[in-house]
Amino acid sequence: MIPNNHHYATPPTVINQITGLPGLSMPELKALWKQLFQSDTPTHNRQFLERRIAYRLQEIEYRKVNPQLMDRNRRCIQALMDTGKQNTRGRNLKLMPGTVLSREFQDRVHRVVVAADGTYEFEGRSYRSLSMIAREITGTRWSGPVFFGIKDNSKKTAAKGGRK
Repeated sequence: MIPNNHHYATPPTVINQITGLPGLSMPELKALWKQLFQSDTPTHNRQFLERRIAYRLQEIEYRKVNPQLMDRNRRCIQALMDTGKQNTRGRNLKLMPGTVLSREFQDRVHRVVVAADGTYEFEGRSYRSLSMIAREITGTRWSGPVFFGIKDNSKKTAAKGGRK
């Protein structure tokens, strides 16, 4: 077996579990749900159950890799509930490897995959930044995070006296 040097790569056991979900019978799927969530299934919709179980399996595995991630998320959620506002100053825009960013531009859908080494794959090529990809797509300079919708630019524009 080749050692996995990528910090957030999904372990093969989790991948095997997730790809095996469609092969489980409904009673097996419900038993797995009960094991993972300590409750009965909320629905009999197989697709819903498979997706939530897959998410939960990854959540459990990533918690082992980075326990601070769950703690930070809980703090952010609590702050949002307390204040009703999201603290964007400390926002971490680091995307998990395998995340697919999608943007429709000029009647064409463009997809970017976040690689494990922090680069981005677009149309078979590797890029160091989302802004380089946004420029490739549009032909003009863009903030890649703004172009792909993972960062809001409206406050910056309004602060400079521009339009919203």
